[in-house]
Amino acid sequence: MIYSKIKAQLKQNPKNWLITGVAGFIGSNLAQELLELNQNVIGVDNFVTGHRYNLKEIKKALTPLQWENFTFIEGDIRDFSTCHSVSRDVDIVLHQAALGSVPRSIDNPIVSNDSNVSGFLNMLTAAKDNGVKRFVYASSSSVYGDSKELPKVESKTGNVLSPYAVTKVTNELYANVFYQHYDIQTIGLRYFNVFGKRQDPNGAYAAVMPKWILQMLNGDDVYINGDGETSRDFTYIDNVIQMNILAALTDNTEAFAKAFNTAAGGRETLNNLFAAIKNALEAKIEDLNIPQALYRDFRAGDIRHSNADISLAKELLGYEPTHTLQEGLKESLEWYIADILGKKQ
Repeated sequence: MIYSKIKAQLKQNPKNWLITGVAGFIGSNLAQELLELNQNVIGVDNFVTGHRYNLKEIKKALTPLQWENFTFIEGDIRDFSTCHSVSRDVDIVLHQAALGSVPRSIDNPIVSNDSNVSGFLNMLTAAKDNGVKRFVYASSSSVYGDSKELPKVESKTGNVLSPYAVTKVTNELYANVFYQHYDIQTIGLRYFNVFGKRQDPNGAYAAVMPKWILQMLNGDDVYINGDGETSRDFTYIDNVIQMNILAALTDNTEAFAKAFNTAAGGRETLNNLFAAIKNALEAKIEDLNIPQALYRDFRAGDIRHSNADISLAKELLGYEPTHTLQEGLKESLEWYIADILGKKQ
């Protein structure tokens, strides 16, 4: 497998990486993986959606020598001087910082634009100014909008349905223009419903999977938006880590200035996901009886069905997903049970 070979090579050849949004769910997992591979990592975060305890979790997972290779800077990508200073002497940028959530962007499009467009452009420009050669960034499956085609193919998008989606389309446009004019190698990753350890289950804009797990473990009501037949390509965090590292290190010039579906290539309805989580938790925890879900209105701006064609990522980057939804769910539940129930003791 290409990914295994790349990881083995990385251990012998440290590079300087910058991860924005490093205290967040995806950023912290990326940082841990790279530090375990003996890489030098600079991380920046403003803690709007990231958490300090994620950085503590990274430290606990590493050897003291690996932790010494990590430099954290508290800062905001909306400040250009911060972007410029943190990207000096960096080989690769993994840009994860953003304000996620479709509902959040509908509630406050200006704030989402400030982080996701202005902040993105700040970071991209700073990287260009500092001679960074590779810039890998988080895009989103939301760019497919109202396209009814399944599975989703990179070249065929629809009309976007939310301000959040607008910001991600804008990111892709800027990245492609910067590659054309400034020779910075940009690669976007269209994330499809990423889940896994450290994904925050709290707050109004929490993702569906961690939110449901927390509610089930706490005995709270669980709500499904719409009829529950909305479907998603749920993507485990390890697959996302693989895609970031493959994109960061590929020497295939055909991959530059493109955005790749980052997914498992499957499709599951919310009804089936609810049943899978419910059954798995009840099997693991004695006397846990989870009631059936409650249904409410569809959520504004949501895509009805989402399923990724991952053949382009396989062809140009050598991507091979390591986890299906079922495999990722098993690992995620073990982590959430230990984390959530452990905090109650």
